[in-house]
Amino acid sequence: MGRNLHQSLTESLGNAGREYQRALDLFDETAAAHLGVNRTDLRCLDVLTQMGQATPGELASAVGLTSGSVTAMLDRLEHQGYVTRSSDSSDGRQRSVRPTPKVLDAVAKIWGPLVQEGGRILEKYSSSELKLILGFLDRIRDLQIAHTERVRRLASRPTGRKSRSRD
Repeated sequence: MGRNLHQSLTESLGNAGREYQRALDLFDETAAAHLGVNRTDLRCLDVLTQMGQATPGELASAVGLTSGSVTAMLDRLEHQGYVTRSSDSSDGRQRSVRPTPKVLDAVAKIWGPLVQEGGRILEKYSSSELKLILGFLDRIRDLQIAHTERVRRLASRPTGRKSRSRD
């Protein structure tokens, strides 16, 4: 009986995770549309609001873009008034990207209520339960990153099929 319960709970947790991911994707899609950006731009804004500032290279790495693509993204975000770029004070050749008050205000309006309500949910858990949840999220994030790399490697391999052109 214990094995069946464990299997049932594992399946339920997997399904809950998938439902959470869909809800998160929908929220992010809705937030991106509200801000007038695409999902990659939204990830960049998330990184910037978390870090406070970053170099274009750090952003490229964080969101998985080439240096040319990150430049185009930053051009778009700067044009919309969401980021500023300036020379680094210690190395004039290095650029620093920062979120603007405009985007910080939008982030507070979009995510602020979600963070507040989430905080009230977390208050219901003990410190040991929060440590357990945090440990789970850390491990599942690392698993997701590892499998993202695995799929990237799959995508870079030829499939073995040869395309035939029809004349």
